[in-house]
Amino acid sequence: MLSQKTRYAIRAMQHLADHYGKGPVQLADIAEEQKIPPKFLTVILSELARSGLVASQRGKDGGYWLGVPPIDISYGDLIRIMRGSLALVPCASRYAHETCQNCVEEENCRTRALMLQVRDKTAHLLDSIYLTDKVEADAYLLAAE
Repeated sequence: MLSQKTRYAIRAMQHLADHYGKGPVQLADIAEEQKIPPKFLTVILSELARSGLVASQRGKDGGYWLGVPPIDISYGDLIRIMRGSLALVPCASRYAHETCQNCVEEENCRTRALMLQVRDKTAHLLDSIYLTDKVEADAYLLAAE
């Protein structure tokens, strides 16, 4: 499950993508429109700035904007930056692999084999959707019912 921090980061980045090329966006505006606590948003945007995805400027006319074009930011990239991995279990992580405690040997673990498939299919999907892609909530919510 995605952490609250990751969900807020996604919403903030979607907001910045919607305002791409229109100049800096004030933190207070993002926080209010996306219902993100301002102090938490500051931490999130700072982390995204360290990764290069967000740029900022202080001052009266300052704010935040995307550091790279939204066409170059996939949801997979964003989630990896915030979460560290797309894997659901540590032994299936590509970049943060850890052997699970109290488990059978990895080469014999069917759960790991399943989770590797889930990770790869999830990565394929999330890496193919970019901030520029319009993901309409209504269409997906109706299909899910």
